[in-house]
Amino acid sequence: MENQEMNLAEAYLQEYKHGMGVFSEKMPHIAHAFSEFSDTCFREGELSKKEKQLIALSISVVAQDEYCIVYHTKGCIDQGASEQEVMEACGVAAAFGGGAALSQAVTLVQESMTDLNHH
Repeated sequence: MENQEMNLAEAYLQEYKHGMGVFSEKMPHIAHAFSEFSDTCFREGELSKKEKQLIALSISVVAQDEYCIVYHTKGCIDQGASEQEVMEACGVAAAFGGGAALSQAVTLVQESMTDLNHH
C-alpha cells in the first residue's frame, strides 16, 4: 500500500490491528485468552468457517459495530463467500434489526466488499 491511500475498509482494519497490538502489550493475558476463545469459536465444525463469518457479519450489522462489520466482511470474503451470500446475510440482519441494520448493510458492508475485493 505504498504510495496509495488506504480505502475506508483498509483503514478500519489497520486501526483495529493497531489497537489490538497496543491492548495486547498492556493486557497480554486477556488478549491471549480472547484470541484463543475467538479462534475456537470460528473453527470449522458442524457450521463451516464461511457460515460462521456470515453469522458474525449479521450480528455485527445488527449491533452496528463498524469495526466488526469490516472485519467480518473481510472474513466472509476470505472464506469464499459470494457477494450474494453476504447480501443475503445482511438481509437477515435487516429483517431482525430493521432500518438501522439495513443502513449499515447498504453503506459500510457494500463499501467494504468493494474495497476488499480489489486486492
